[in-house]
Amino acid sequence: MKYKTEYNPDVLNCIANLSNDEVFTPPSVANQMLDTLPQELFSNPDVKFLDPFCKSGVFLREIVKRLDEGLESIIADRQQRIDHILKNQVYGIALTTLTALLSRRSLYCSKEANSKQSVTAFTNPNGNIYYKPMHHTWVNGKCKYCGASQDVYDRGTDAESYAYNFIHITDIKQIFNMQFDVIIGNPPYQLTDGSGASDDAAMPIYQKFIEKAILLSPRYLSMIVPSKWMVGGRGLKPFRDSFSSDRHLKLLYDYEDASECFQGLHIDGGVCFFLWDSTYNGKTKHIFKSESGRIAECEHYLKNKYFDFVIRDANVIPILEKIGEVKKFSEIVSATKPYGIRKDLFNKPEKYLDAGISERKYNGSVKIFGVKGIKGGARRTEAYINSDFVKNNRDSIYKYKIFFTTSYSTNAIEFPEPILATPNQICTETFLLIGPFDSCEQQQNCMSYLKTDLFRFLLYIGHGTMQVTKSVFELIPLQDFSHPWTDEMLYKKYNLSEDEIKFIESMIRPME
Repeated sequence: MKYKTEYNPDVLNCIANLSNDEVFTPPSVANQMLDTLPQELFSNPDVKFLDPFCKSGVFLREIVKRLDEGLESIIADRQQRIDHILKNQVYGIALTTLTALLSRRSLYCSKEANSKQSVTAFTNPNGNIYYKPMHHTWVNGKCKYCGASQDVYDRGTDAESYAYNFIHITDIKQIFNMQFDVIIGNPPYQLTDGSGASDDAAMPIYQKFIEKAILLSPRYLSMIVPSKWMVGGRGLKPFRDSFSSDRHLKLLYDYEDASECFQGLHIDGGVCFFLWDSTYNGKTKHIFKSESGRIAECEHYLKNKYFDFVIRDANVIPILEKIGEVKKFSEIVSATKPYGIRKDLFNKPEKYLDAGISERKYNGSVKIFGVKGIKGGARRTEAYINSDFVKNNRDSIYKYKIFFTTSYSTNAIEFPEPILATPNQICTETFLLIGPFDSCEQQQNCMSYLKTDLFRFLLYIGHGTMQVTKSVFELIPLQDFSHPWTDEMLYKKYNLSEDEIKFIESMIRPME
């Protein structure tokens, strides 16, 4: 029997190219993560490893390869060594029936661990890869453990429920009655809520796996997840506040382009993997690779004084230090739905008969800007509605303002053209309101600021997800709009060095 075999191509590399919310991990990435662990772990016959979200079994397979080599001087006989490793050191919890079979096939060379094809003779067909079909626990239409929508995931007994064992079983010791030294893997990333929203707005779930794993008190924890938790994401603020303050977070490898880890797969905002060390207490070594391939590395506390989000690129920090703690541009940016009018006004006008929607201006009406169509076919449009229908920000109706889109790609340097709105013009929640301004001159001066490289650079740093909210503008200093602004004026005001200016301009293309 020869357990260690070279595959060309590795079948798990092929599987990793499949696109799914449950992203399969390439062997190369699994090994990068394993490299961050103290390598003496793989020479210790007592260390126990757990992958609590097995999909292909790649993490456990690569761990076995390392243990096989590391324990050679301790357990000389190859079969005895493999038996010891598979029965006493590596454990997994699969996500679905299919991934349980696939993981056993990767680890034991057989989908049943007690078959004659298995590389180790287990007495049960599952070996140490656990999976049990579960159902969500519904409370007011949501699962109390993962937040899944009952309308979407209450599928009966025959269909896959996606009630993942690791976060739906209160006490994991019911599965394996032991303490794990290392928990490592790639959890599911999100659940649909049935709203038809984009992937960016889907409900994240990976943070629940991280929180549950920490509760198990491993010596080391390593996971690869979307980087979105650092810079936004639906409902992720409590997790971000907690995890970015965790002094056990020793290493963070952060890729702006997810295809660096998952070939051919786009994940907005990129992905990261980390090493959490229960014995460590200090700053995080943060290695960031930009979409252009530039690498920035520093040791810092992820929680910072400039921003509610994590600053991913270390080169930005000296610029923020020179800007200092000043009033933020976000102070003149509205919350979402600035006039209280939903974005479906133009797609479902029958819902808004009281609005008096008309293509023509009439007495008592105001012009409203919005979007008609969905996703790739959506286009800006305008109409007139009764001014009495407007409930929020009524004092701004008769002033000048700027309407800024609430959604565009995270890797876009140039934002969609803002709308320079005059008195008697409003917008749906498709836009945020910047202002209002007492004069057209102030509005135009503010617009000159929006077009500067410094503004667009700081906006790009703050814009970590497709969704644009008030908080995205928190890194940008507020200016006096009694006069126009240029980059030369701003660079001089904040005493930026030539290197800092070159860095800003290397990321920002001139606006047309």
